[in-house]
Amino acid sequence: MEISSKVRYALLALLELARYYERGEYLQIEQIANVQQIPDRYLGQLLMILRRSGLVRSQRGAKGGYLLSKPPQQITLLEILTCLDGINTHEKFQKTEFSTMENMIIAGIWEEAAGAAIAVFEGYTLQDMWDKRQQVQQIQPMYHI
Repeated sequence: MEISSKVRYALLALLELARYYERGEYLQIEQIANVQQIPDRYLGQLLMILRRSGLVRSQRGAKGGYLLSKPPQQITLLEILTCLDGINTHEKFQKTEFSTMENMIIAGIWEEAAGAAIAVFEGYTLQDMWDKRQQVQQIQPMYHI
């Protein structure tokens, strides 16, 4: 399983917004892009998707920018992946007539794997990711930002 650049960049941007959530600070695209090394235009497109899905809100003006719409501990990775990649947690593999028992077994295993992945993504929040970042930074201070 590989993480797409779209998801990776969105997670980086959301983590940057999580850093400033408690202060209520709006961050501009350029600020996020510079710190997280994300192309400005691409980040703008991602933030529009995240705004439409209700994960972030925006404000115009000199003190404008983007802010998480709710606390980082209330935003799950599954919620983020769903808005970016359209994962449907209620969608099951089509129960069609399988030509062989082996095909039925393969489909069952894939469905089980997908369910396990969904459970993992649902179990992690932006706050969990931020906490992991803090732990790693204590161990490896060279990644200090």
